[in-house]
Amino acid sequence: MSKSDLLLAYYGDDFTGSTDALEALTTAGVPTVLFFETPDAQALSCFPGVRAVGMAGHARGRSPQWMREHLAPALAALARLGAPILHYKVCSTFDSSPETGSIGCAIDLGVPLMPGNWSPMVVGAPRLRRFTAFGHLFAIADGEGFRLDRHPTMSRHPVTPMGESDLRLHLSAQTGRRIGLVDFHRLKQGDGAATLRTIREEGDDVPVVLIDVLDDDTLREAGRLVWEGRGDGLFTASSSGLQYALAAHWHATGLVPAPEPLPETSKVEAIAVVSGSCSPVTAAQIEWAQANGFAAHRLDIPRLLGGDAAEIARAVESACEAWARGQSPLVFSAMGPDDPAVRAFEDAARAAGLDRAEAALRTGRALAQVMCAILDRLPQLRRIAVAGGDSSGEVAAALGVQALTMTARLAPGAPLCRAWSRDGKRDGLEIVLKGGQMGNTGFFGAVRDGTAT
Repeated sequence: MSKSDLLLAYYGDDFTGSTDALEALTTAGVPTVLFFETPDAQALSCFPGVRAVGMAGHARGRSPQWMREHLAPALAALARLGAPILHYKVCSTFDSSPETGSIGCAIDLGVPLMPGNWSPMVVGAPRLRRFTAFGHLFAIADGEGFRLDRHPTMSRHPVTPMGESDLRLHLSAQTGRRIGLVDFHRLKQGDGAATLRTIREEGDDVPVVLIDVLDDDTLREAGRLVWEGRGDGLFTASSSGLQYALAAHWHATGLVPAPEPLPETSKVEAIAVVSGSCSPVTAAQIEWAQANGFAAHRLDIPRLLGGDAAEIARAVESACEAWARGQSPLVFSAMGPDDPAVRAFEDAARAAGLDRAEAALRTGRALAQVMCAILDRLPQLRRIAVAGGDSSGEVAAALGVQALTMTARLAPGAPLCRAWSRDGKRDGLEIVLKGGQMGNTGFFGAVRDGTAT
């Protein structure tokens, strides 16, 4: 593969978002590989014909200091691959704050790595039921549209609650850069390029320019503005809406041929699931699973945070017993934001001498230990699912997987993936990494049955 073959390189700010971007590109007919470690020429040579490269990271839950130490070199390594678009992939609900997962910090680190004179931002993604209008972000939940600062989950997120739906205002607390907007009205009037030109000419800096996406027409036009305005290379902090937008433009111009349909996957008798998600969507999925043959086991968080190693052993034993009965085991830490375990989490952390971030990390690592132990005990288990962005990162890292490629569609943003590993026990494992908001109520059944929803 030569540098000129690459269309895009991206860093995902968490592991579930990274597979969301992997899906957006793969289903568009752009061969893509997602790495769990910094890719080099030797790693890329294992995937001939690849047109996009991703790297899964942990930045969404980290501080600006961590980002300067860890994200900056990762972005620099991706920039050296020579793709014309360097993408810092953010969640489509823009999870961030000045202290945690600062998108503004990522922009300030990434912009100097590329020669472009603007930094596009595309967040709307109709396939994921996310929309931007006049700079405000909206999302569908249970069939109803919400402004993000009134969203039933994001307005109450335990780490990065959304108190402002205007992404320009939200982002301005994280970076001092100018932030412009090309709104959907101007896009539909054909004035997008002129608006962009005006924003760029208002200063000699590199502004961030948010581009509204409300429907398929504005999605395609956003892709055109980015691709035609890429110059010698652009840095962008965007959701997977960027990939969907670029793909729409690439297809319209013939740069990328229409994709071949992905093969369907098969049903398996049972899967294993671990969940660290506090989302009400995931809570409904766990309830469905319990009512439909899955064997659920709740982790005792106070015991876990207090250092009781037996708590992990209990979860593993419960999972293995469920497997022996022909059931799919599901180990979880919470059932939605109103779960008493969520409300008592900070008290349990304090009792264990931990701050909230340390306690969350210990919980994610415990879920990773549980999944690794289940796989070691049950070598015949070949399909797993993880719910929650931070949990997915901890589990994926613990498994010793080097890369993922997409195998099949399941739910938008949560594809079935194939693991590539130097460890023969893990190589070929089928993995689904699911963000809290992704999937319908029967999602875990769809993972087991291999059915798209």
